[in-house]
Amino acid sequence: MKKRDQPDPQPPRQESNPKVTEPKRVAGGWDAIQSSIQHATEAMGPGRTLKTLSQLNQKRGFDCPGCAWPDPEDERSLTEFCENGVKAVAEEATQARIGKEFFETWSVKDLSQKSDHWLGKQGRLTEPMVLLPNADHYRPISWEDAFSVIAEALNDLASPDQAVFYTSGRTSNEAAFLYQLMVRELGTNNLPDCSNMCHESSGVALTETIGIGKGTVTLEDVQHADLILVIGQNPGTNHPRMLSALQKTVKNGGKIIAINPLKEAGLIRFQHPQNPLDLLGKGTQLTSQYLQVKINGDVALLKGITKSVLEDFPHCIQKDFIRDYCEGFEAFKKDLELESWDTIIAESGISKTEIQKVAETFSQSKRVIGCWAMGLTQHKNAVANIQSIVNLLLLGGHLGRPGAGVCPVRGHSNVQGDRTMGIYEKPHPRFLDALESEFQTPMPRVNGYDTVDAIRAMSESKVRVFMAMGGNFLSATPDTELTAEALSKTELTIQVSTKLNRSHLITGKSALILPCLGRTERDRQASGEQFVTMENSMGIVHPSTGSLTPASPQLKSEVAIICELAQRRAPQSKIPWSEFASDYQRIRDRVARVVPGFEDYNQRVRTPGGFYLPNPVRDQLEFLTPSGKAQFTTHSIPRHSLGPEELLMMTIRTHDQYNTTIYGLEDRYRGISGGRRVVLIHPDDITAQGFQVGDRVNLHSRFQSKTRTAENFQLVSYDIPRGCVATYFPETNVLVPLESYADKSQTPTSKSVVITLSRMES
Repeated sequence: MKKRDQPDPQPPRQESNPKVTEPKRVAGGWDAIQSSIQHATEAMGPGRTLKTLSQLNQKRGFDCPGCAWPDPEDERSLTEFCENGVKAVAEEATQARIGKEFFETWSVKDLSQKSDHWLGKQGRLTEPMVLLPNADHYRPISWEDAFSVIAEALNDLASPDQAVFYTSGRTSNEAAFLYQLMVRELGTNNLPDCSNMCHESSGVALTETIGIGKGTVTLEDVQHADLILVIGQNPGTNHPRMLSALQKTVKNGGKIIAINPLKEAGLIRFQHPQNPLDLLGKGTQLTSQYLQVKINGDVALLKGITKSVLEDFPHCIQKDFIRDYCEGFEAFKKDLELESWDTIIAESGISKTEIQKVAETFSQSKRVIGCWAMGLTQHKNAVANIQSIVNLLLLGGHLGRPGAGVCPVRGHSNVQGDRTMGIYEKPHPRFLDALESEFQTPMPRVNGYDTVDAIRAMSESKVRVFMAMGGNFLSATPDTELTAEALSKTELTIQVSTKLNRSHLITGKSALILPCLGRTERDRQASGEQFVTMENSMGIVHPSTGSLTPASPQLKSEVAIICELAQRRAPQSKIPWSEFASDYQRIRDRVARVVPGFEDYNQRVRTPGGFYLPNPVRDQLEFLTPSGKAQFTTHSIPRHSLGPEELLMMTIRTHDQYNTTIYGLEDRYRGISGGRRVVLIHPDDITAQGFQVGDRVNLHSRFQSKTRTAENFQLVSYDIPRGCVATYFPETNVLVPLESYADKSQTPTSKSVVITLSRMES
């Protein structure tokens, strides 16, 4: 039998030169309206667009499959969505379909030569597909046979730890709870998820310092804060509905200080697309101060702000709060006193005057919120970044009171809910005890693989079966070539998906694609139509009910897939899988008995808007740390001693992108269109490197004696600190070393990659 042609794990290297114009200085407006209409009608058509968007983020509708920004608790607009939410819905509710004829035409090798944008635009998957050993094409397989293949593979394992089960952040609470239950019934905690690659650092940092790995604020708090620090985050592209909340902050008299290496339009000015006065005028100036910090200069900057508060504005320090609720203040204070202003300025790239101005604004604010996203979480010192924010907030007692607190802004719409439901490779013994008691089934007690460990284990041939509940594992993870090689060493890869992506092309010896219902679609089971639930960034659990006719009669819900697979693998299981599949209320009844905060789950989630989960810091000013007190921490300032030809690279998204899903080829706010292989670089660095604007270059990263290369990128002159560059992912994930990750959280360092440039040979 001939060997399968090797597909390419990287997106195509060749593309036309992108068009580059001046970056925008305002987000939203007419452009957002036009873009939304275009994406929606092209994918769904006018009638389907009106029907679908009228139910998006409504209390009796479906939850946006994009980001996890919360919905208003009171009355909601008829258009309670943003531009990128529309793109996410259009991508899922598209009328394009692909089935066996498509896969008969296209081999996996040929598909690998297509861009991620092209792959996603082919349409919804409509039937289960299998790629047999050494075959070049996927072919149809029945659901029954697919489940038999998986069950046999799992039951033939020498150890349950030879299987890995990945989860994306779009999986519902019900599916996530059953998925982890199925995996633990098998006997392993190998449950890596997308949190490992984004906000794992937030969870670790906050658990250590305030005793809960989640944010402590509500949407109401955001709108009534005196000061919001938005750090390492681009809400205009990644969480556009946040802009309307920030606009309310400003109109209520609050101030916003942005800290980010790039000047992003969504942090400068906002024209609300649903406000006629905004559209006719200039919109709202959001930021009162914008600090273009060097990449990974955040610890230095935050230490500078706290040092200035201690030295210049001691009157704002809440000594009673620190005495009654905190530990470690004296060591923290001494560390700041010994810190050099020269080091702070050099490593942050921000002047002492600008830092003192932030400290002054902080000192005048009674209610302060710290917001952040992956600009802080994907560095070696990511945990220190976040704990430095906590230090600053503790100085002013900005926790456990209205309008103040920590606000990690999550990505995928239920990434936080998945973790609450037990998708975690290091489960707490109390959670396992509760599962054992509820289901009378032993639970594994040895920690499993996170994402980095899973890739490492696959590369060492320790994993035979890899299953992904959603997502695009290959394109989301670091070290693309190594990850592809690791996946190819498995016996079987299984992808539960709605759309085609690159992870379907880089497989084990055999591969299965299991097509599932989307968030927008009607879910009918034996007991009738079902709804599922989500948890947003601020801990509100709420229902989501799809209404569209499924893209194919062969689609199954994630819940049904998990239950049928679990029952096929273990027919004598004590867990009533068929009951769960027929009626999701029965799942929620079990969750209510296992997961704290979900008591009376079925009743409370039917309250319009859902319900808040308990948050000890927010609700009772209670810190569930070992000592019962919040912790001040000390951290050294990271030093980046770059060589004369070295640059520090961070990966970013375009405006037409959500995580690894590419909606289009426009990065409208940054003025780039028609191409993605670009390097945003300071004009003086272009000259210093011996290049000219528009030159084509190759990018190289070297880590632990291994060199990685990404080819064919165009240099774009951009307003970014000297020595720093920005590139889009997943195109430059190949440069991120698997073995370079954050201390404690093991999150890949996608925002701190040292690179060099070389001229592309013509």
